[in-house]
Amino acid sequence: MAFGGGWDDEEVISDINMTPLVDVMLVLLIVFMITVPVLTHTVPLNLPQANNALSTVQLQTIVISVTVEGAIYWNETLIDADQLAQRLQDTSAQTPQPPVQLRGDRKVEYEKMIQVMAAAQSAGLHQLEFVTEPMAAQKPLTSQ
Repeated sequence: MAFGGGWDDEEVISDINMTPLVDVMLVLLIVFMITVPVLTHTVPLNLPQANNALSTVQLQTIVISVTVEGAIYWNETLIDADQLAQRLQDTSAQTPQPPVQLRGDRKVEYEKMIQVMAAAQSAGLHQLEFVTEPMAAQKPLTSQ
């Protein structure tokens, strides 16, 4: 390391110039000194308190069941298609609308289920749930 004398073209300077690093650190220090008081300064407000309690209004869930024969049950009461349409209209007029669960037998024709779904849609119901049973634990497939 030569500190004096002339510069030789063949000589490589391996010293790190610390002046730009010190300048950058001083600028960052000044920026932080200015912004930290601004970030911690807040306006004193008396904010309203929120109640996080759940609503105690429990809606009666309506269960519509369709059997293999195509019979329609409204909460275990046998009804026909006209009564279904009327009850769906009455249900859609409620505010808020109660949830409607649609249960269908495993072997019911798709057409019967679609008719009930179409009646619910035309009545203006927004929440239609399908109820299924979880599959029983099956044996793992093994290659033989």
